[in-house]
Amino acid sequence: MRVLVNPAAGGGRAGKLAARWLDGLDVDVRTTVGPEHATALVRAGREAGESVFVAVGGDGTLFEVVNGALSAGSGRPTVGILPLGTGNSFGRDIGVNGPEDARRALEDRTTRTVDVLRLVHDDGELFSINLTGLGFSAAAGSLTNRRFKRFGAFGYVFAVLVELSRLSAPVVRYRVDGADWVTEPLVMLSLCNSQYTGGAMQMAPGAAIDDGRLDLVRLGPMSRTAFLRAFPKIFAGTHLDLPNAGLVRCTGVDLDLPGPVDVMIDGEVRSLRLTRVEVLPGALEVLCPT
Repeated sequence: MRVLVNPAAGGGRAGKLAARWLDGLDVDVRTTVGPEHATALVRAGREAGESVFVAVGGDGTLFEVVNGALSAGSGRPTVGILPLGTGNSFGRDIGVNGPEDARRALEDRTTRTVDVLRLVHDDGELFSINLTGLGFSAAAGSLTNRRFKRFGAFGYVFAVLVELSRLSAPVVRYRVDGADWVTEPLVMLSLCNSQYTGGAMQMAPGAAIDDGRLDLVRLGPMSRTAFLRAFPKIFAGTHLDLPNAGLVRCTGVDLDLPGPVDVMIDGEVRSLRLTRVEVLPGALEVLCPT
């Protein structure tokens, strides 16, 4: 079992505490030295025949590990989480709510088969197990990573308040499961594999990580005041009750974007021209506590 430790995650928390939570386990520990290093280390492990990898850090570290695991090797890889970073959005869906749960999962080696989202863009492909977001969520995510990550789970909330002054609803053209194209102004478009984002925000209530479908969550135009009043609803998942919000469950979404835009993928923000997001059913095993 190869363990990838991001020592910078959680403001250095992962680097300080990883040894404590890994003590006594039969693991091969590798420490990352910068962005995308975890992906490279996992890819090398896959090419060498390894199949089990553990991300020690936050959502971004898990994103890198998942992409390394799915971009090389053969067979279905297994991924585990030791959440010592800023966010732990996906962990909530598999019962890994903290390092204690993660330790039990690593000891038990019990796995659950889950879906993955495949993102096709002009320069290749990426994989997401949590959420892919365009619009306001990506803008707030980018600002969080640049300025507010040191505030932990509150960082995204701070970023939302700052980005509120630039709230807009750009026109997005998309189609669901090959149906007719839809062109509409949207504050936010989120394509979700799991329920949570930003730690405790329930973006897609009821989303299942093993149903072979993604949850498309859309939010139409609204004023800054209305958005500010509605924002707390996302923590309970009741934002979907808003008249300009909607949820569709599907297997794939095609996008017709005019050019690269900021896209938030599992907490990481990339500038991409996405063309398609589709479900890969049962593409990954994840370690979870019994």
